[in-house]
Amino acid sequence: MLSLNELWFLVIAILFVGFFVLEGFDFGVGMVSRFLGKNDFEKRVYLNTIGPFWHA
Repeated sequence: MLSLNELWFLVIAILFVGFFVLEGFDFGVGMVSRFLGKNDFEKRVYLNTIGPFWHA
């Protein structure tokens, strides 16, 4: 059984991971492209989708 400290640590860790993955469109695409992009072309396509919004 988890103690209350361990439970809160897990809850906060899950929230931080969710925040960093879903925080923003550009940050999320940067993290997810490592797992979804099978080759350099697909990774470049993902990164090019955020190009127009990055310098706005």
